Amino acid sequence: MQAQRIKDLTNVSGVRSNQLVGYGLVVGLDGTGDQTSQTPFTVQTFRNMLQQLGIQMPANATFQLKNVAAVAVHADLPAFAKPGQRLDVTVSSVGNAKSLRGGTLLVTPLKALDGLVYAVAQGSLVVGGFGAEGIDGSSVTVNVPSVGRIASGGNIERPAPDGFSHAENIVFNLHQADFTTARRLAEKINSTFGPAVATTLDAGSISVRSPKDATQRVSFLSVLENLDVEPDSNSAKVVINSRTGTIVIGERVEVAPAAVTHGS
Repeated sequence: MQAQRIKDLTNVSGVRSNQLVGYGLVVGLDGTGDQTSQTPFTVQTFRNMLQQLGIQMPANATFQLKNVAAVAVHADLPAFAKPGQRLDVTVSSVGNAKSLRGGTLLVTPLKALDGLVYAVAQGSLVVGGFGAEGIDGSSVTVNVPSVGRIASGGNIERPAPDGFSHAENIVFNLHQADFTTARRLAEKINSTFGPAVATTLDAGSISVRSPKDATQRVSFLSVLENLDVEPDSNSAKVVINSRTGTIVIGERVEVAPAAVTHGS
């Protein structure tokens, strides 16, 4: 099998994205918002927003919010993200809104599982789906009009959790656990940087001693991830597609003489 770079075979432990989620309101819809009689949480959210803006409404006031929809907002916070950077967000209806087309998401905090706010989202939605109804009651829908995206609609407010900079050792996790590949990877690192620099933890992880200084650690990792290692070949495997009659045989498969009978 052809040699590959360490960065193509592994990922660094602690360097990953984090999921963010929030709850907010989309306004400005053309009568396609939530039916408030069936989604009381939309009215409650709208009332809370008005109170935060200093607008006091009577306790018995009723709302018909056909142009408002309650939505869930989610995004992925990249590794090493810093305050001020932007990220894309996805907005999905949580009520019975028919479409979010033409709507605008109001400022919505996005939290991680630790309960902290890492980003704030706001902006105009781009919706790929649409729906149409006829006067006879017929309707047609293309794609999903109740989900939209806001490109660069999130503003990062808090640095992403960093499990890399303060770790004592760098741990590489193989995309596919294999004892032979893990051994070869550790041997390649030790032959390049010296003995006992890398140790195998198991079939899927290799621990590497690294400099404590941040600049030296980045330079060390830059050289390390570009080392070429020849991974072990896949196990013997035969894949048969009964629909097309295609048979794929791996390089480890050995064909020996055999007897085949059919019918009588």
